Amino acid sequence: MACGIVGFLSPNKIATGGTAGLSIIFHHLFDISIGILMVLINLPLLFLSLKYLGKQFAIKTIITIVLVAVLVDFFTLVIKLPIFSSNLLLATLYGGVAIGVGLGLIFKGESSAGGASIVAKIIALKTSFKAGFVILVLDALVVITAGIVFKNIELALWSLIGIYVSSTLIDLILTGKQYEKIVHITSENLDVLGPKISKELGLTGTLIKGSDIDLVHEKHILFLVIETNRISTLKRLIQETDSKAYMVIMEASELLGPSRRIL
Repeated sequence: MACGIVGFLSPNKIATGGTAGLSIIFHHLFDISIGILMVLINLPLLFLSLKYLGKQFAIKTIITIVLVAVLVDFFTLVIKLPIFSSNLLLATLYGGVAIGVGLGLIFKGESSAGGASIVAKIIALKTSFKAGFVILVLDALVVITAGIVFKNIELALWSLIGIYVSSTLIDLILTGKQYEKIVHITSENLDVLGPKISKELGLTGTLIKGSDIDLVHEKHILFLVIETNRISTLKRLIQETDSKAYMVIMEASELLGPSRRIL
């Protein structure tokens, strides 16, 4: 995260979301080091919200904030890390990747980089707004502020791209890249189709019993989790067995458990 701020974003005046983005903006306004600004912005928010976060989470967050701030200033003032790219596209994309990977690892370690997530949690507890919506609004305000301060709307637009890239990387690290799909199959011949799927694809599934909306006819649904590259084979088996079968394919955003075969 510190490398992304120092090497890509700050030198090109690209503001990422949250307090890191605010620190970049204030750094260019007042010539105060980004690390000091991150601590000054984050720690008061953190101490105000200790009762909402829990002791262990708060301690980890304090360590994270201080560590990131120290590394940012160390890279800037001591090592004098050179700018990695002055190309706005490259700086935005790779800066977003660095921030996303950093924040993803921070979140995976059950910590936080402070700022927007703290404010969002408090507002979500006190109001009907969801934390994700609050973070989105706060990030939008940071981007708008960057456009105003730097007097360049394009820099604000680049910032939006950087935020999108970082959020994508965060999701990738937290949930992983899933190569499985969730499949629901409704058929009149599930007694034939089920064993056929088990034999040819080596999969087992769960048979969900129910009825139609009028509660007159019985309806059975076969629930499966299958690799993406085997969907075509599954479609072929279903077509061969029952051309009137109905299949719904959904994304499996996160899978937990020892194996899909126990489903």
